[in-house]
Amino acid sequence: MTILITGSTGMVSGEVLRQVAGKAPVRALVRDKSRAPELDGVEYVVGDLNDASTLAPAFDGVSTLWLLTPMGPLAPSQSMHAVRAAQEAGVGHIVRLSAIGAAHDAPTRNGRLHALSDVELQHSGIPWTIVRPSHFMQNLLGTVAGEHLFGLLGESRVGAVDVADIGAVGTEILLAPQRHEGKIYTLTGPESFSLDQAAEEITRTAGRSVRYLPQSPEQTLDNLLQAGLDAWTAEVLTEYRVAYGSGWGDFTNDHVASVVGRPARSFAEFVRDHREQFANA
Repeated sequence: MTILITGSTGMVSGEVLRQVAGKAPVRALVRDKSRAPELDGVEYVVGDLNDASTLAPAFDGVSTLWLLTPMGPLAPSQSMHAVRAAQEAGVGHIVRLSAIGAAHDAPTRNGRLHALSDVELQHSGIPWTIVRPSHFMQNLLGTVAGEHLFGLLGESRVGAVDVADIGAVGTEILLAPQRHEGKIYTLTGPESFSLDQAAEEITRTAGRSVRYLPQSPEQTLDNLLQAGLDAWTAEVLTEYRVAYGSGWGDFTNDHVASVVGRPARSFAEFVRDHREQFANA
């Protein structure tokens, strides 16, 4: 049984790779081996989801695929190339990282694009599992500047999830995919919280004063563009600002616990684990 991980140099797939390494034969698809993490027992194979002709060596002999495509307008074609390569290689199961609320009428274009790829996978003839995580707690690590916390939630709350829990769920599914065939998991943390509450938790744990500074969608877009993001990404993140600000992500469930057998990690636990980063931001 060989597991193939795509997107392995990114935050989520990197966590999956770290957790699954040593538990089964693992191969990672990378465009540049020099950027790959050094993990014992991981085979790195060069390939590019944008170029279907490069994928056969990476998919050869693979039993289970972790499929993550980066957010962007080309994501559907990248997913299409991966699913096609998996069909040709006889891959037995695909675990696809989708997005919270992925649907044809999702409030963000990212969610609508993921819906296209979710449906394609579901009709591919390959057994599948789809994982749709909520807002990442890790997104807040880069949003503290001085005494201010920024973010995409407006005045609403969200059941954010720790990426470590996404990695744990992904690992459990990859190691025993048959138990999760045909299931869609929407991963959340154990409670919804606002960014005012997040700032209070950071202040309490990191030993520094932090307060949430809300921004309108228009301010969010302007700031993202000034930070150097391309227009497409900045616009999508602003769409999330509008959606989350309407309370769209204010829910929790037990999907993490149902897969890994323990509760999802709380935001307080997350802040304690990253206390130094918050203290020095």
